[in-house]
Amino acid sequence: MLAAAVGRPRVVRRLVRSLVTRAAGSPTYAPLPPPQKVKVALCQLHVTADKAQNLETARKAVEDAAKNGAKLVVLPEMFNCPYSNDSFPTYAEDIEAGASSSVAALSAAAAAARVTLVAGSIPERCGGKLYNTCCVFDSAGKLLAKHRKVHLFDIDIPGKITFKESLTLSPGPGPTVVDTEAGRLGIGICYDIRFPELAQIYAQRGCQVLVYPGAFNTTTGPLHWELLAKARAVDNQLFVLTCSPARNPDSSYQAWGHSTAVGPFAEILATTEHQPATVYAELDYAHIGERRTNMPLRTQKRHDLYALLDKTEP
Repeated sequence: MLAAAVGRPRVVRRLVRSLVTRAAGSPTYAPLPPPQKVKVALCQLHVTADKAQNLETARKAVEDAAKNGAKLVVLPEMFNCPYSNDSFPTYAEDIEAGASSSVAALSAAAAAARVTLVAGSIPERCGGKLYNTCCVFDSAGKLLAKHRKVHLFDIDIPGKITFKESLTLSPGPGPTVVDTEAGRLGIGICYDIRFPELAQIYAQRGCQVLVYPGAFNTTTGPLHWELLAKARAVDNQLFVLTCSPARNPDSSYQAWGHSTAVGPFAEILATTEHQPATVYAELDYAHIGERRTNMPLRTQKRHDLYALLDKTEP
């Protein structure tokens, strides 16, 4: 069949579509964990060049969040160092070798506060490479998962902002789904939120919440930060949490701030401005099933016309 198609582009295209569709098929959606209500805290932290101070700021924020009833606490992207290519190699820590002061501090903070902690991200050194890595801890301080940023932030908007993470960082291997006491979480970091396929994979795997520690800038932040969070939420009918550093006038990179919790109907549950703050919201996972029943997008998809092929499915 393939030999007969050679030299006939239309036939080749049809054959490729057929093979891809057959390989992908209709997706199998993992069942959602039981619904529950979870209070979340998004800690928009003031980040400086002093790592020890940044860790203490994070510890105190986690402690305060727990005192206010939060069971799921989220920290920002690169919360322990300035967001710059010059800083990443200097502040990087080897997590797998057990040589990470940040992981030790965060594990202790999660255990002391008895919360599930999505610990923003830190620069990680491993095997001669650097990664932008998010660690997730349970309420006993156990490291449940690591997510290495999949999509690197390489952009050039003339006269506005130029940044290329790939000058120092390497991309992560793929999606990270983690079951916690606070629900099934899909983890992304900042630029990962721009890629809907990653969010769709998380939805297929039964995630209830997508968590994106991020550090959008003041050029794209006003236009896209809230828009993308709403889009990922409404497309997949689940909750989305974004957590940014506070804006630091002394930093070379200005974060947008505006940490935000979004519901499965794209409703803003809670948000803030650009100053240091903690955003609280209560997530009722029963709303996911309700929204999917009211608007059954999953059963209305035309799988005969298009397909999402998850190449990393376990």
